[in-house]
Amino acid sequence: MLKLFIGNKAYSSWSMRGWLAVRQSGLDFEEMVVPLYDEDWNKRREGDEFAPSSGKVPILWDGDIVVWDSLAIIEYLADQVGREKFWPEDNAARAMARSMAAEMHSSFANLRREHSMNVRRRYPPQPLSDGTTQDVMRIVSLWAEARARFGGTGPYLFGEYGAADIMFAPVITRFITYSIPVPRFAHPYMEAVMGHPDVKAWLEGAYAESWVIEKFEAPPIA
Repeated sequence: MLKLFIGNKAYSSWSMRGWLAVRQSGLDFEEMVVPLYDEDWNKRREGDEFAPSSGKVPILWDGDIVVWDSLAIIEYLADQVGREKFWPEDNAARAMARSMAAEMHSSFANLRREHSMNVRRRYPPQPLSDGTTQDVMRIVSLWAEARARFGGTGPYLFGEYGAADIMFAPVITRFITYSIPVPRFAHPYMEAVMGHPDVKAWLEGAYAESWVIEKFEAPPIA
């Protein structure tokens, strides 16, 4: 059975992506939640199970095979169960979906830094920095293009739920947590992702956690 190590569900955006990916694969897995930044964190991350990723989560073990980094986990699982579980069948759509997933993986540093993930909080709107405003505009423009070109009749970016939606799911939680305004066309997509059974299951787990990390609880400074 697969074994997936993740951080706190309330705060760990990359863990959310890895966990949603394994759920999407349909494979059985054992979930190992490790509280981030508690008094045992530094010692725990030195354990053998974290050595390949230098103490980072998520990290997926499949017997003796180890995969870390959410996007690598998606690709590994796609190899196991078929890429159609994660990526569109159409070549042009698949190329765009992979490009969007990769951009989400490597970009939007302002949004990440200034609006850390905390799915249990709702803050009133605050002015955004210029950098975060540009990140938000880029994200919603990508959503609009994907929906217009390849969304079809389905509610997700490429019609059917897949890897691109998994990569953007934690961003949607940030938009909600910090009351970040987005164009009206984006609302149905965000609602579809938040209503997906796997996303709902993650959120239920986050609300059930007792851990609190104070540095992720402070509202953004206007």
